[in-house]
Amino acid sequence: MLYKFLFPSKPDGAATSAILLIVRIIFGVLLMNHGIEKWSNYQELSAVFPDPLSVGSPLSLGLAIFGELACSMAFIIGFLYRLAMLPMIFTMGMAFFVIHGNDPFAVKELAFIYLVVYVLMYIIGPGKFAVDHWLGKALTPKKP
Repeated sequence: MLYKFLFPSKPDGAATSAILLIVRIIFGVLLMNHGIEKWSNYQELSAVFPDPLSVGSPLSLGLAIFGELACSMAFIIGFLYRLAMLPMIFTMGMAFFVIHGNDPFAVKELAFIYLVVYVLMYIIGPGKFAVDHWLGKALTPKKP
């Protein structure tokens, strides 16, 4: 039975959905911790936070916090899944390509890992154990 969980054959099956839920929880909580850290140090960071969009450091910091904190929560529970992932992917793309663009790979490796995982999760979808899946089932008209 364990082999069915480790090597699921159905892309929309319960085992695959369980693996996707585990990945959502792990990578959602990891990124959420970065957002919590930024939020707790907002006053100190708002003056020195990078501003790659030229909107001001406080707003750039606020956008990063939104992408890392609020969107991570939606990602974890699978609510507005792909919409919530767009700011997460954008934030990690900016961190990897712009903020740490000239740094050695070892410095920007974490942003790259997050970016790859989030792009893949965006493509794969949330699985069955997500609020979006349950909302979709509830809102879909039943055939007579």
